[in-house]
Amino acid sequence: MPKFHVKRGDEVVVISGTERGKRGKVLHVLRDKQRVIVEGVKMIKKHLRKSQEHPQGKIATREGTIHLSNVMLASRHEARAARRPAPAAPAQS
Repeated sequence: MPKFHVKRGDEVVVISGTERGKRGKVLHVLRDKQRVIVEGVKMIKKHLRKSQEHPQGKIATREGTIHLSNVMLASRHEARAARRPAPAAPAQS
């Protein structure tokens, strides 16, 4: 089993995909599929049928999974941004 760069409870930043730039805490790591569930990222809707808990049925919102390669530790992301030079100002003429 490979060792992953993130674990449950880590603060991560999504670095690619439709959720790029969002950050959150890792809730769960799916080792066999190499995916993670991040708090507040990749929200999906799940339709629940009628039950005693939900007599009318319900549309629940929960987090989906993201591939490990699409997340980076927030501390490493901030360190990388600090090393990057600031964009040059336009020349005044």
